[in-house]
Amino acid sequence: MRKSILRCLAALGAFALAPVAVNAAPADGVKQAVQAQAQINQAAVASQNTVNNVSDETQKLLEEYLTSKEQVDRLRVYNQNLTSLVRDQQETLSSIDRQMKDVDIVEKEIVPLMLRMVDQLDQFVKLDLPFLLEERTNRVTQLKDMMESSSVTISEKYRRVMEAYQIETEYGRTIEAYRGRLKGADGAEREVDFLRVGRLVLAYQTLDKAEGGFWNRAGKQWEELDGGAVAGINGALRVARKQSAPDLINLPILAPEAAK
Repeated sequence: MRKSILRCLAALGAFALAPVAVNAAPADGVKQAVQAQAQINQAAVASQNTVNNVSDETQKLLEEYLTSKEQVDRLRVYNQNLTSLVRDQQETLSSIDRQMKDVDIVEKEIVPLMLRMVDQLDQFVKLDLPFLLEERTNRVTQLKDMMESSSVTISEKYRRVMEAYQIETEYGRTIEAYRGRLKGADGAEREVDFLRVGRLVLAYQTLDKAEGGFWNRAGKQWEELDGGAVAGINGALRVARKQSAPDLINLPILAPEAAK
């Protein structure tokens, strides 16, 4: 009996253990599936990270490319501008070089011209009415000294010569009264008032207004005037000094000679 019971319990035990052995395989499969799914998820996350990294790198490279392209465009414009500047500078240098050559030619031609002009001015002053003779003679002497000076530039020499000519030109269209010394027939000098009307008349009057005269071009000497003519010189002196209003003046003028 006991053996029968034991056999029954053994059978029941074997029966109870059987389902456990049957159900063990599905549990392992689920675990493996879960693990596989976890590995897939990890691989997916890794792949997504890789995609994200590649996308970020691509975006960075694109930005660098666009920045580099913009810099290249700016450099191209800058180089074009530099090319234009260099071309313009080369043209300027060529122009300066031509001008320097022209300056050398001009200097070689203008220096002899200025020397002739100074000599002619010297002759002109000597042949002209003898007014402000010391001042004008000194001006010519200074011009001659200047032309021999190496410290004065060509342009400054030219300016000074033209200035002297301009001063002489102004004498021909102005009226002037000034005081100076006049040598008389006896050789003695005395102080008188001179009157210059352009280059038409050069007259004088003594300080006491008792005597007057004018420069005779033909005779190249001073001639004394009578009392009426001296009064005319006195009136002209007042006009020249702006002591009276401009008016008609009576002055000694030699009639022009007929051409021979």
